[in-house]
Amino acid sequence: MKNRTINKMPARLDFLQSLTGVILALFISGHILFESSILISNDAMYTMTQFFEGYYFLGERYPIIITILASSILLVIVVHAMIALRKFPANYKQYKMMKEHMSRMNHHDTSLWAIQVITGFAMFFLASVHLYIMISQPEMIGPYASSERIAVDMMWPLYLLLLFAVVIHAGIGVYRLILKWGLFEADQQKFMKQRRALLRAIMYFVVTLYLVVGIASLARYMSIGYAHDFEVGERYHPQAAVLQGAEK
Repeated sequence: MKNRTINKMPARLDFLQSLTGVILALFISGHILFESSILISNDAMYTMTQFFEGYYFLGERYPIIITILASSILLVIVVHAMIALRKFPANYKQYKMMKEHMSRMNHHDTSLWAIQVITGFAMFFLASVHLYIMISQPEMIGPYASSERIAVDMMWPLYLLLLFAVVIHAGIGVYRLILKWGLFEADQQKFMKQRRALLRAIMYFVVTLYLVVGIASLARYMSIGYAHDFEVGERYHPQAAVLQGAEK
C-alpha cells in the first residue's frame, strides 16, 4: 500500500483558532475588569490607566504602549476571524442547509454555535472601530477622556453592542473550547450530559456577571460624562494632586 500524506493544516488551523480565541477571551476578561475600576472611584481608574501607560515601571507615561497593545489585539482578532471564516456558510445554499440542520436537530450546542457566528461577525466590525480609536488616540483614556468619548461623543451605543457581542462570543467560545479539547469529559454518557449542563450553567453565570459589570461601568462613564462640563481633551487629575498643586 502506498503511504498517504496526512494533511495537518486543518489541525494546525484549529489549534491556532483555539489559541487566538483563548488570548482574546483573556484580554476581554481583563479589559472589562480594568474598565470597571471606574465603579470604585475616578482615582482607581486613573491609577489603572497610569499602570497600562507604563508609569509605575518606567517612571513616565507612555501612551504608545496602549497603541502597541491595541494594535496587537487587532491583529489577533483579524487572524482569529480569518481562520474562523472557513467554517461559516459561504453562500445562501450552505446557510439554508445549516438552518434546516439546526431546525431538525434542535441541539443546544448547535444553537450556541450559531449565536457565536452572529456575535463574532458583529464583534469584528464593532471592535475594529474601538481599537482604531485606542490606536490613534491612546492618550485619551481615563475617567474624563473615556467619559467624554462615551457620553459627549455618543459612542455608548457602539460600546453597548460591543459589550454584548464580545462577552457572549467569548463565553460560548470558552465553553466550546473546553468541550473540544476534552477538558470536561466523563466516562459515561449520563455523566457527560450532566457535566455539559453544569458547564453551560457556569458559562451563563459568568456571561451574565460580566454583562452586569460592563453595563454598570458604561452607565458610570455616561453619568460622569453628562455631569461634568468638559473642556475638549481634558484629562483627569487625582484630587490629592490638585490640592498639592494649589498649596504650592
